[in-house]
Amino acid sequence: MGATENISTDIYRSIPAPAEGLFKDNGSRFIALAYPVETEEEVKEIVASLKKKYHDARHHCFAYRLGHKGDRFRANDDGEPSSSAGRPILGQIDSRCLSDVLVVVVRYFGGIKLGIPGLIRAYKTSTADALDNAGTVEKIAGEWYRIRFGYLSMNQVMKAVKDMELPQKAQEFGEDCSMQCRVRLSLKEDFLKRMGDIEGCEVERI
Repeated sequence: MGATENISTDIYRSIPAPAEGLFKDNGSRFIALAYPVETEEEVKEIVASLKKKYHDARHHCFAYRLGHKGDRFRANDDGEPSSSAGRPILGQIDSRCLSDVLVVVVRYFGGIKLGIPGLIRAYKTSTADALDNAGTVEKIAGEWYRIRFGYLSMNQVMKAVKDMELPQKAQEFGEDCSMQCRVRLSLKEDFLKRMGDIEGCEVERI
């Protein structure tokens, strides 16, 4: 994905669950931990927790790519020579055309320097092991909306939601009604039009 692949669909690939990989070289251990994520906040929380868990490790390098277009990304070397850790990690995410993925590689130094080529190989190989173990899953890009409507409009709203097969949550039914729905990107225009045609119906993205 990344800069090389043109995304023209709302379906993209990620990983279904956390997974781990390992690479050893001259006494150094590289523990790769892959996570499905959707926000920078999740990334920060996971990286912080891993730094506490593996507090005795020399480096905690990571990379992530987010969004159905993969247009939010970062690579961090955490003290390793420039582009010897974060970029190889990101490269493995990109070579599999994945997004909404974070990989953190924890390095325990073995006393022997590996050199730039050795580091690149280590971070690349450990990340590949973790992502191979994770497998892939298809995700559908979408946005959450809050729908507000009067009681008399409930049947029209519910019919539209059912017809479009929209996931729902936070339903409140009374004189004033509301619910939240997730709308896949390819249905967004149709959804907004249908809701706009219902009298007294208000929609906002959340």
